Amino acid sequence: MKEKEKAIIEAAIKLYATKGFASTSVQEIVNESGISKGAFYLYFKSKEALLIAILEYYFDYIQKKLEVFESESLPPRVKFGFQLRALFDTMLEHKEFIIMQSREQAIPLNEEVKELMIRKYYEAQMFYQHSLREIYGKKAEPHLWDLALMLEGFFNSYIKLLLFNPEGFKTDELVDYLLRRVDSLVEGLEGEDPIATEEKVDELIKKTKAYFLTDGQEITKIIGEMKLAISNLDNCENLRISLEVLESEIEREVPRIPVIQGMLSNFKDEPSLESYYRSIAKIYHLKS
Repeated sequence: MKEKEKAIIEAAIKLYATKGFASTSVQEIVNESGISKGAFYLYFKSKEALLIAILEYYFDYIQKKLEVFESESLPPRVKFGFQLRALFDTMLEHKEFIIMQSREQAIPLNEEVKELMIRKYYEAQMFYQHSLREIYGKKAEPHLWDLALMLEGFFNSYIKLLLFNPEGFKTDELVDYLLRRVDSLVEGLEGEDPIATEEKVDELIKKTKAYFLTDGQEITKIIGEMKLAISNLDNCENLRISLEVLESEIEREVPRIPVIQGMLSNFKDEPSLESYYRSIAKIYHLKS
């Protein structure tokens, strides 16, 4: 991300936190960021496009905070505890922006914002489920959706208390408390039939696919063309493997966007593949 683009985003976050989205003008954003209005429109076509960039910036910021602990050799429960603390701390770091959005419901829910929010919701659910599976193993497996939904409810409820009364709670104590509650849930669910079954979730995914999944025929066509292009290259084994991983990920019910982004980055050094990976990036609203 270029420095001017980052300056615009950070200035807009600051203004949205105090004034709200609708009440903040482009002129105020450029004044706050110290760039010209012409420069603003070089990076963003509209205020709505800037909002999408802000949300992506914020989600990417959170993701990087969580990924710090992935490279460390930690027991799953300890790692998940650190990641929950990082989530709480990140929310508190941007509390004015979050409070303003929840109070005014200021995010305009156009189709692109809906798509982004639903996609990020599923990514969060997959993060919770992966962590719970790592901690509890087979005991939690039948109840992963229920456990993830309940944990999300705990988190969202306590973050409201933290946002409005941060001095009244210590995040370390809160995270330890939440993990003990999840222990109790896992024990209590043993022998129970899950409510959020895979069948029910699959049905939900089908109903919301239009928001966050793309036309399968178009993707299949692009992947096929990439296979042919790679087969004509020398020393292409790494590219072939990356394409196999990418194709496998796209075929999942809920593709993991970070995995898709990571695989696409492997094609950037091959000019003959540029149009293909840019097309896929555009479909998934990724920066290419």
